[in-house]
Amino acid sequence: MSDAEIKVSAEGLMRQTGTYKPPRDPMQIVRWTLLFMGAVVMVMPLVYMLSASMKYPHEMFEMNIIPREPTFENYALVLSDGRFLQWFVNSLIIAIATTVSAVFFDALVGYTLCKFDFRGRYIIFIAILSTLMIPTEMLVLPWYMMSLHFGWLDTYWGIMFPGLMTAFGTFLMKQFFETVPDDFLEAARIDGLNEFQIWWSVAMPLVTPALSALAIFIFLGNWTAFIWPLIVTTDQSLYTLPVGLTTFSVEQSVQWELIMTGAALATIPTLIVFLVFQRYIIRGVAMAGLKG
Repeated sequence: MSDAEIKVSAEGLMRQTGTYKPPRDPMQIVRWTLLFMGAVVMVMPLVYMLSASMKYPHEMFEMNIIPREPTFENYALVLSDGRFLQWFVNSLIIAIATTVSAVFFDALVGYTLCKFDFRGRYIIFIAILSTLMIPTEMLVLPWYMMSLHFGWLDTYWGIMFPGLMTAFGTFLMKQFFETVPDDFLEAARIDGLNEFQIWWSVAMPLVTPALSALAIFIFLGNWTAFIWPLIVTTDQSLYTLPVGLTTFSVEQSVQWELIMTGAALATIPTLIVFLVFQRYIIRGVAMAGLKG
């Protein structure tokens, strides 16, 4: 029996007994090492934020990750501040309202541009995409003039209206609706459904992964928005969380422990949104794989 045959038979015996271990790929070790290092780099700011939120003010500039005297007094102080709860509610209302509006209208416009053949649709699509090339900082002035003219300053509507529909979401949904077979839509028309019912009942369930991803992006973008809410609001009762946390920084001192505590509490809704919608993204990808 040759050496190769002996090796094959030995591997077969080891597989049957469950003791066989395949040789390790050096590149796999390198990939896992790089992934681990990247994960550490991404997680460390979150770890430091949680650590700093449990420190006393005199410990803030110490380099130790684990606080010498952990305390939850900062959380009690922040949560007992009525302003923080109001800012939290403001951010939640604005983020949820803009997410629902943007997902609805982006999907509706994307479907219209994809599935309806009408004159000028490509020009409209290009015009929508062209707005992506304009920096947000350049749009702040016309937004502010509109808000001033229509009396939207210091209102929820004034904070929300720039994000009620997005060019990125329209583009994303149009690309996903391209994958929806026209035969399904024609069958729905034969069954007597109107166009809105076809979009809502037939096309929308087929692009659930895109809707979930878009909802996450829009919610996170509005939850962490800072520049526009800072400009359009002067009443502290209408501040969002990112703007409100800046009030813990005054000319004489910066209460870093309270800022870190507020930031830690602000991450809770984003984690919930991601965990909830992640299920639908994974399910949609799995269903797409089965259909393929």
